[in-house]
Order: sequence, then structure tokens, then C-alpha cells
Amino acid sequence: MQNQDLFEKLRKQHPTFTYEGFQYQYSENQIDITFNFRIGETIHFTPSMHLSPGKHGIRLAEPKQLEGIIFHIGLIELISYWKCACCPVVHVKGYRLSEVQQQWWKNLYWKGLGEFFYQNGISSDIKNFMSFSFDEDAAPIEVFQCQKVAESDAVIVPIGGGKDSVVTLEHLKQKHRIVPFIINPRGATLDCARVAGFPDEEDIVVLKREISPRLLELNRQGYLNGHTPFSAMLAFYSLLVSTVTGVREVALSNESSANEPTIPGTEINHQYSKSVEFEENFRHYVKENLNDINHYYSYLRPYCELEIAQFFAQYPQYFEVFRSCNAGSKSNIWCCNCPKCLFAYIILSPFIEDTQMIHIFGEDLLNKPSLQQYFDELTGIAENKPFECVGTVDEVNQALGMVAEKYRGKYLIDRWLKIKKQ
Repeated sequence: MQNQDLFEKLRKQHPTFTYEGFQYQYSENQIDITFNFRIGETIHFTPSMHLSPGKHGIRLAEPKQLEGIIFHIGLIELISYWKCACCPVVHVKGYRLSEVQQQWWKNLYWKGLGEFFYQNGISSDIKNFMSFSFDEDAAPIEVFQCQKVAESDAVIVPIGGGKDSVVTLEHLKQKHRIVPFIINPRGATLDCARVAGFPDEEDIVVLKREISPRLLELNRQGYLNGHTPFSAMLAFYSLLVSTVTGVREVALSNESSANEPTIPGTEINHQYSKSVEFEENFRHYVKENLNDINHYYSYLRPYCELEIAQFFAQYPQYFEVFRSCNAGSKSNIWCCNCPKCLFAYIILSPFIEDTQMIHIFGEDLLNKPSLQQYFDELTGIAENKPFECVGTVDEVNQALGMVAEKYRGKYLIDRWLKIKKQ
């Protein structure tokens, strides 16, 4: 109730969020972008992005094409700033969205922020949580029709540092020229790229995002905070990467389990922007409004988590460098105390020997009582799944069933066997 009251208070205090515009500089080896957002007259945000294509270079593009893509990136970037006060109106300056386009963006914002609203205990609905407004003389968005990108044997592969992007990399590099793409490089992403055969940052398309410090200041002051749809942002940045490199194919590493809601019986899904629904909606929007710039798809979509884990186990050269832990990402470690670590441990256990698993993670996570709550959430013993990028409840239980007899005596395995007998 306190957050609901805060939600209503902030909306009255800050009725309008304004997308003022953007600036960019464009050269043969870098694109620098700054967005200008504000809440009222006193709160200003100026997030910036720097795209370096390395040896892949930057293909010349018409200014209107770049501006169209950058404008759309701003529409997805603004979510991170809008959510601090949840202003009832988002005023977009300079350009106008049609009614259909407005509904598309409202649907993305609403479903992409499902976890944010749920975790904050905020009640609203898709009709009333926000609306758009525009200047009277704003240009329609149709001015942003972009030039198509030709097909080739190359494919852009975003690298996240976990097992999934490793499998995509290893499978696709057998037949394609890979253009690695990393957002805010860190230890695991660069290490996985190095092991895959891309040892230098010049081999990689690198995007560095800088959060506006004003947002962090507001969070410290008690404004609202929470999860935003990161993969939707990645999708729109992929349009920029396709345009400047001339590579049409973009192969994500989202698996079938991303479609399962985090809260059963609802549309609240931590992984909404990794779902089939989002990908199909995104492709349709791009085709209708920006031309056929790229082909954005998930290479791993046909596979379940167990199949992907089995694939990954065939590449031991990555065992020392891959990481799937968000909590430990800055330190490039497995924290061994979160649901993401536990899920990775469970799903890989059927395919990697026990001693090797303990060596990879530094602990035996199947014998760690402090992880019981997360274990119950992952296995369906608890009502809801963790708000993390994890597999389905059925996949987790299937993995446990494959190792249960072998690992009797481990705390979480014995707990699982006991509950199964009841």
C-alpha cells in the first residue's frame, strides 16, 4: 500500500515525462548518442551511448535513417527513466506516433514493466498507466523509412557471457562469419568472445551505455525503481548495428522457456522481452515502420534448457570463463547465493561431472541449505518462480530427476526426493 500511495503521489507531482530529443555524432569508427529526457522543468536526464564497430567499420547511412533508429532507441531507453515517477503522460517532441504505433509501444511498456508493477505492489491497467502526447506540428514517424540491409553469410551474435550465447556462437561460427556484439563489456563477455576466437576488442562491436546520474540520485531519494525490459533495448540497438555494419542477421540466444510466466496464471514474465510474442511483435513493427533493416530471431528458440545445457557441456574450453550470475557480474564471479547460480548448477549437473561442477562454481550448490527458498521456487514447490532468467519448472525437475539417485545425500536432492514421495 505504501508503494501504491507513492505511485499516486508521484504521478500527481510529476504529470508529464518529456522526450526532448537526441544528439549524435557519426564518424567512420564511432557513433556517440545523447538523449534528452526531463520530468517537469527541474529533473533532467542525459543518458549517453557510444557504439564502436571495431574492425567491422561503419557503413555510410543517410542521416534520416540513423535519426529514425536513434529516435526509436530513445523510446525504449526512456522506460528506465519514466518508471521512477510513472508520469501519466509521455510527451514526445519533434515526431508523432500514429494510434497503432502508440498502442504498440504501450503494450511493450506495460508487459515489459509487469515485474516492476508487481514487485512494487502497484495496481494500474494498460489503458490508464500512461498515454502519449505530441506537439501540434510534429512530423509523422513515416519519415523514418530506412534502406534495406542486404543478406549475406554474416550474422550478428550478442554475447552475454552465459552458456546460451556460447552455444549460439559455437553452432553458427561453423557456417557463418560472426560479428560479436557486446553491451557494456565485462569479464565473462570478453572472455567468452576470446575463447570463441575473438581475442581483441577490435574484433567486437561494442556498445557502452552510461546511465544518467540524476536517475541514481532520485532512486536514493526514494523514487520508484525496478526491472525494465533489457532485451527490448537490445533489439532496438541491433537495428543500429545492422545498419552501420551492413549485417542483416541478428541471432539471439533466447530459449523456449522464456515464454513461461514468472507468476503462474498471469502475463507477468521477467523474460517478456525474450519471449516469442515480443520477437514477433518487434519484427512486425520494424517491417511496418522502418523497412526490412534486420532479421532478429532467437537461434536457440527450438531447444529446451536441457538440450542447451547438453550442447554447452561439449565445450569445456568455456567452463572456466562463462558466467550467468547477475549479482556477481561486476566482480566476474558466481555469487553462489542467487537463483540464477542455482539454476545454472542444476541444469548443467546431468552433463558435467560433480567434481567439475564444484570446481566451476567454487561450491556444491546442491548441498547448500541456504538456497532452499530458491530451490523451492525453481522446482515449483513454492507458488512463484524467481524473477530471473531461468528455465521452466518442468525443465528443472527433469534435470533433478536425471541426477537424483546419483547424488543422494546432498541436502537439496534429498529434500526434492522426500517431497516427491509425499
